[in-house]
Amino acid sequence: MSPSSESPAEDHGYISDKDQYLKRMRRIEGQARGISKMIDEEKYCIDILTQISALTRAMQVVAVGLLDDHLRHCVVDAARLGEDEAEAKIKEASDAIRRLVRS
Repeated sequence: MSPSSESPAEDHGYISDKDQYLKRMRRIEGQARGISKMIDEEKYCIDILTQISALTRAMQVVAVGLLDDHLRHCVVDAARLGEDEAEAKIKEASDAIRRLVRS
């Protein structure tokens, strides 16, 4: 089963921290709206870039947290199931890391 087709009822590694992730994402949404407002109000470009940097860092923190949860939960569970499952989850994690590093 591909990651995007997993059932919503399946427990993912981040479930125990779901409220924290949602709280962070709401703050990130507010930061993004604040940056839009700064642009609309024609604020100084360096101040906008500073806020974009903070927003980028906030997204990176969420991404690394989700990746850590994936490794600790999904990859470890797959390793217990056997080599094929473990290899698939490790590849999935490696691909995700490549996408994060590239962005």
